[in-house]
Amino acid sequence: MRRRIRPPSTRARVLGWFMLIVAIALGLNLVVVDQLMHSRVAEMTTAELEHETDRFRLFAERGVDPHTGRPFADIPQLLESYLAEAVPEKDEAMFSVVDGRPAHRTRNDVPVRLDRRDDVVAAASAATAPSVGRIEAGGGAVYAAIPVTDGTGGASGALVVVEYSGAAHANASQVVRSTALASTAALLVAGIIAWFVAGRILAPLRQVRRTAEAITSSDLSRRIGIAPEARDDVARLARTFNTMLDRLEQAFEGQREFLDDAAHELRTPLTIVRGHLELMGDAPQERAETTAMLLEEVDRMQRFIDDLAVLAAADRPDFLTPGRVDLTDLVVGAVARASALASRHWTVSDAADTVIIGDGQRLTQALMQLCANAVRFTVDGDALSIGAVVRDGRVVLTVRDSGPGVPDGLKDRVFDRFTRADGHRRDGSGLGLAIVSSIAAAHGGTAAVHDAQGGSAVFSIRFPARFPDASGAAGPARGAPPPDPQSPPDDRSKEKA
Repeated sequence: MRRRIRPPSTRARVLGWFMLIVAIALGLNLVVVDQLMHSRVAEMTTAELEHETDRFRLFAERGVDPHTGRPFADIPQLLESYLAEAVPEKDEAMFSVVDGRPAHRTRNDVPVRLDRRDDVVAAASAATAPSVGRIEAGGGAVYAAIPVTDGTGGASGALVVVEYSGAAHANASQVVRSTALASTAALLVAGIIAWFVAGRILAPLRQVRRTAEAITSSDLSRRIGIAPEARDDVARLARTFNTMLDRLEQAFEGQREFLDDAAHELRTPLTIVRGHLELMGDAPQERAETTAMLLEEVDRMQRFIDDLAVLAAADRPDFLTPGRVDLTDLVVGAVARASALASRHWTVSDAADTVIIGDGQRLTQALMQLCANAVRFTVDGDALSIGAVVRDGRVVLTVRDSGPGVPDGLKDRVFDRFTRADGHRRDGSGLGLAIVSSIAAAHGGTAAVHDAQGGSAVFSIRFPARFPDASGAAGPARGAPPPDPQSPPDDRSKEKA
């Protein structure tokens, strides 16, 4: 079985792309340097030929022998006198051609003597105007043939100036090779530096991986260390990862607490049922009393399971069934239903004559949970009120009781699951106000509690108002601000009973 090739690490891929890009850049630079160097050699060679051509033209135009001060007698004397005066540069030579044969030349060492090449001599003899030629012998040379005539049909000749560019081109190639070696060394050094720099930059990513590997379902406390002043993309990624871990830890902790509380809530009635079944006697009256008690515990477990089902469905997209909701009918119906809960003085505090878009059944369920909660903290004959208004583009549903109010230490967690007021009887599941909060959140709003004058509590549900348009479909709220799912509730609280 062939071993699977391990893919390269991110650090190696970053280094590979960096080296490739730098190598391409250096390669292009070498090509440009090579072209520029050899072009410069060619330009200098051409410039030297033009310079010597101009000097010879001026010398011939003067037509005076510098040694005797007399005019030149003929072409051979002109050429001989010029060559005697000329001081050729390094890698430069001159010779004359008279009547098709080489005559005189400068006395300096050259890679190859062109006055001995018949093709060069023939080309110079045949030239009727200054011309340039090139040969590859001796490393390469460029020559210029400058014809000279006396205009009388006498002897004719030519001056040949030769520039040997082989050494200059060799020097240029050496410079390019040296540049290539230096570029290679620079590439290696840059690669080593880039390897360590990439490792430093990607260190938080490796820490993210190690942290993720170290996280287990029982330990979510690991975090990535980040310098406070770090503001780059990797630091932001690490902070985002830490924030995600915070949310996961809170979610797992909440789930663990929820399961513990749920197990406790189910274990208590099951223990009661088991104990009564074990102790139940054979007498008919005792059996009837035990059966009634067991049915009460079973009903309590059923209510608890139903509440759990509602909370579990709250995050589903089909939790709500939006439709037209008349706020007046909603409040009046809630008062009628609440009257069956307990003997209280139920009233309507506000009933806006408005139709909104919402889930009427869920809103009724939330109001009844608030009413049931209020009943637990009041006695027969106490006044309780239910209201619904539209204020500042938001629907506000309220239930006000005349009980003792909510303790300050409990307001911050009243809407948490399984939260109860200290010392209160355990006839509730501890999930009622959590359901209210979930229904409010599903409508894009929040649930809150505050104390009213006289010490009573006012529980409220607030969510953006949406109104049906002319066709009956849901339309935008008139002046309603959009819900912000990221922001916490203004006055979020938990169930007191």
